[in-house]
Amino acid sequence: MKHLTIDPSTSGLPTKDHVATKPFPEAKTTKVHPSNAKEEDTNATLYFIGTATTILEWEGIRILTDPNFLHAGDHVHLGPGVSGTRQTNPAIDLEELPRIDAVLLSHYHEDHFDRLVEDKLRRELPIITTPHAKSCLEGKGKESFTAVHALDFFESLQVDVKDDGGVKQKKPSIKITGMPGKHVPPGPLSIANDILKAVPPTNGWMIELGYADGPEQFEDGYRIYISGDTLMVDELKEIPERYKGQNIDLMLIHLGGTTIPGPSMPLLMVTMDAKQGVQLMQLINPDLTIPIHYDDYDVFMSPLSDFKKAVLEAGLSDKVVYLDRKDQFKFNVRQSSGSGMGSESLLAEKLATQAV
Repeated sequence: MKHLTIDPSTSGLPTKDHVATKPFPEAKTTKVHPSNAKEEDTNATLYFIGTATTILEWEGIRILTDPNFLHAGDHVHLGPGVSGTRQTNPAIDLEELPRIDAVLLSHYHEDHFDRLVEDKLRRELPIITTPHAKSCLEGKGKESFTAVHALDFFESLQVDVKDDGGVKQKKPSIKITGMPGKHVPPGPLSIANDILKAVPPTNGWMIELGYADGPEQFEDGYRIYISGDTLMVDELKEIPERYKGQNIDLMLIHLGGTTIPGPSMPLLMVTMDAKQGVQLMQLINPDLTIPIHYDDYDVFMSPLSDFKKAVLEAGLSDKVVYLDRKDQFKFNVRQSSGSGMGSESLLAEKLATQAV
């Protein structure tokens, strides 16, 4: 397994031109899931910015997913002759981000890593992504990103919090594993795309929040599956097989029914629509699902209302929490008896009081 050590006290702000410390953005609405924990018992937060962009915060660590901070009316390039127009604004602007410790990037596409983000992010900010995206991010000459970590399907990286010298048996740790995903359906179009490289390869992710007391000694406390931009393909069936007997607490599902070339000529769907989204819920069977990536661009043809209807018809409404931009979801990462309050938890409290 690969390893990455993060020191939140020295991570700094995410962009090159950040000039002042920013507080963590205040949520419009906070939601919890009663089967996990009451709000006062939670210790982790997922903040929804828009598209597939979220901030995951736990034990002083902040991970930013698929950063896209364009505004309504801005355009993105999605492939040869294919573009999309943003319909919404993000909950916050790029310059309003607080300290970020790492970026989790599902694939190298402008609606997940826009030109503004690419220009402004600090080059040394750790980015965990696909092998294809790594080659793109490291191939920019003097503007190359310098801390890119690639994960292929079912390859894992353990992110550890730097030990500040405190005494604690187990330290907060995050295990990130690449999950399969396909933007283009199997068949002749997929073969053509492999040759033309029009639509980039994409990953899903399994994020396991937990504690470790040494290399390869990891205990999971909360498991999050992020689907990434994928269709309902056979490769996804391997996920419940690999995690048989291991509970998946939360699924973040990329929806929208993205159709290219665009709304005027919807020839090919490249992300899940409502029907496929429900099928994925039934396949993965998480305790809870939160839909994201559902209405931000004009190439999204399956609105959130379609998914809500399909969920209701499938009898799964009690297993879904809906977030609007600027909403947050709070949850509890389970701790074993040997991973109580220690130096890393104290670090989280210290960082919180510094509002960074």
